[in-house]
Amino acid sequence: MNTPIKLIVGLGNPGAEYANTRHNAGADFVMELARQYDITLAADSKFFGFVGRGTIQNNDVRLLLPTTFMNASGKSVAAIAQFYKVEPEAILVAHDELDLAPSVARLKIGGGHGGHNGLRDIISCLGNNKNFARLRIGIDHPGNAKLVSNYVLKKAAPTEYQQIEDSIYQATKVIPLALEGKWNEAMKTLHTP
Repeated sequence: MNTPIKLIVGLGNPGAEYANTRHNAGADFVMELARQYDITLAADSKFFGFVGRGTIQNNDVRLLLPTTFMNASGKSVAAIAQFYKVEPEAILVAHDELDLAPSVARLKIGGGHGGHNGLRDIISCLGNNKNFARLRIGIDHPGNAKLVSNYVLKKAAPTEYQQIEDSIYQATKVIPLALEGKWNEAMKTLHTP
């Protein structure tokens, strides 16, 4: 994929009770990007979220934090994508990933939702288009499918949270490559220990 990214979305749930929970890893990533590049995120009701626009190493990009709940994230993503005419291929969605360890973040192009309700809704709201990029931020799996919904809504233990934060920080370092459409380079840099 050589499409430069124009919109970066961070998935999470709104409200103080969900802050720093595992499910909010994607939102935490976008907030870290906003902090590093001094991009102000402001509430915008027409996009059902917090939106910012800025420059990351000479690349113009929009950041989005949906304020819908996770399973309605697509409403926010579709609204901003349609308004600014951003193709799905130019969207990067950052989200928590049960199938990766807390110290790991991985880039991926397209694919299914893997049971992630935020991704499921985005795919649906983009007209069943799965071609957007993803940043998968590892949060580990509780070991039993019945425990997942409770697990993702809890805060991680301090050492685990630090690992998630470290992987988020590492991922921010390859975003300039992704914004230029240099996917192979971005993936190789992020995926090589």
